[in-house]
Amino acid sequence: MNTLTIENKKYVVLSQKEYEDLRMKAVSKAIPAKKLSLKEGKKLAYKMIDKWAKGK
Repeated sequence: MNTLTIENKKYVVLSQKEYEDLRMKAVSKAIPAKKLSLKEGKKLAYKMIDKWAKGK
């Protein structure tokens, strides 16, 4: 990891392997999307359609 200064701003240069490791670490901390049952999904879809229709 190297530090580079351009116009009084500091930038960090990483190897691709280190960058990929950081990305994987960040992704693993992300909250996974909630899976809905068919009934719950249908209910949510109708709710979103109603909200969209009222906005027009």
